[in-house]
Amino acid sequence: MQYVSNNRSLDTNVSSPPRELTMAERRVAPLFGEQRKTSKQIEDEIKFLSECDKSFASRDEASAFFAARAWEYVQEGQLDTAAYRFNLAYLLDEKNVDAYWGLGVISYQKSDWEKAEQMLRRGANIAPDNVPLIVDLATVELGHFAKDNEQEDLQESYRLLTRAASLDTTYAQTFSNLALAEYHRDNLPAAWEALHRARKLNFSTVDFQFVELMKAKMPDPQQFFK
Repeated sequence: MQYVSNNRSLDTNVSSPPRELTMAERRVAPLFGEQRKTSKQIEDEIKFLSECDKSFASRDEASAFFAARAWEYVQEGQLDTAAYRFNLAYLLDEKNVDAYWGLGVISYQKSDWEKAEQMLRRGANIAPDNVPLIVDLATVELGHFAKDNEQEDLQESYRLLTRAASLDTTYAQTFSNLALAEYHRDNLPAAWEALHRARKLNFSTVDFQFVELMKAKMPDPQQFFK
């Protein structure tokens, strides 16, 4: 079952076909750039898969291994190296949620909003109850809204966050982001309520610059933030 909206408006502007990526560019482009594979690329993939079949009990296990290494590279800030590892994880298992999730996070960190949303949605369609993934997708939507001021992005973020909150009431980042969404929806009482739920669950999720913005519009009803 898909939880993500399939009714979002699409960009209908006609654009020229993307240029063919070099092999080096394909290695780090999400899902290898999703272009027609070259004979050299196919040859390399066959060799890689054959080597993995000899080294791992299954391709699922190999995929999980490369995804785990990729997340480590993300933490170290080596985004291109991480992207290549996530691509290898995808090659081994197209249903590995971490491959899409990781590529979405990398795209977000590179400010490629459209690709970030695309990758995270594809991951979320595989794992529709993965709350941290849903919240990451909502973060991208909030970023879209902050950038373009499109109400559709704000409403989609709000929908995703309310779903995440219904799935898990203990994940603090859900409520921290929900506070921001409610703030932009001009629902200050709900924003404060969400913010307090977040700080009670994990105080480190509180953004004090955001708290000051909230206080400027409405004092804290609980008088916790003076």
